[in-house]
Amino acid sequence: MDADRSVEIDGRVVRYRLHGPADGFPVIAHNGTPSTRLRRPDQVEAMRQSGVRVLMPDRPGYGGSTRRPGRTVADVAGDVRVLADAQGWDRFAVFGGSGGGPHALACAALLPERVIRCAVLSGIRPAEDADPPEERTLRPRLEQISRDIMDLVAAGGPEMPGMPPGSPALDDPEAMARLRATFVDGYDGWVDDQIALARPWGFAMPDAAIPVGVWYGTHDENVSGEHARWLLANIPGVRGRQYAGGHLPGPATFREIYGWLRGAGD
Repeated sequence: MDADRSVEIDGRVVRYRLHGPADGFPVIAHNGTPSTRLRRPDQVEAMRQSGVRVLMPDRPGYGGSTRRPGRTVADVAGDVRVLADAQGWDRFAVFGGSGGGPHALACAALLPERVIRCAVLSGIRPAEDADPPEERTLRPRLEQISRDIMDLVAAGGPEMPGMPPGSPALDDPEAMARLRATFVDGYDGWVDDQIALARPWGFAMPDAAIPVGVWYGTHDENVSGEHARWLLANIPGVRGRQYAGGHLPGPATFREIYGWLRGAGD
């Protein structure tokens, strides 16, 4: 696994990590809400097996990336252009999970000369009323959710709900680093994500010139099937893929997504 890296963009620091083989197919991946560049070993192994080189940035406010209050979803495209240039990537695929899905779609829509394919996993649709929450009421609620999650971990719970019993996160320093980055140090990014996702995203859906694939679970506990139906109905030429499972699939689905991004399948 590569060490953390960073670039400076208009006086802001954007931190990122590269996963997968150095000569792998280039992919820029956008984390969920909330989440960071730190990935579980099974996800990193899926990247290695798939032969993809995944650049995973922390959006502003997460993981040491400088906060950018008032950012829109569309703003991510400018950061991605700089990140890709720093790697010497003229062309690349994009991937976004959950709240990262809109950010991947923004890149496909706004960087059509750079993006080869776009994959969305458990993604969300635009908000219908575009009425963003206020930070003064949103932040305390997210802080309480975070405290509840970390209390369960402190009591001997796993890193994520649904993981096998007998795997307390407290016994795994890397798991604890992922949890702290997300639920202790990531409030600013989480707040700004929630506000940006509730506002107009700032771009139209990508046209059929950029292949888009949407993966969604049969039993997603976080994002209802209505979101996938909207994406499938409103993105020209989109490919839909349903998998058996919830919000986060297993390694096989990740390998399928990375294979598709590389050009395998339709």
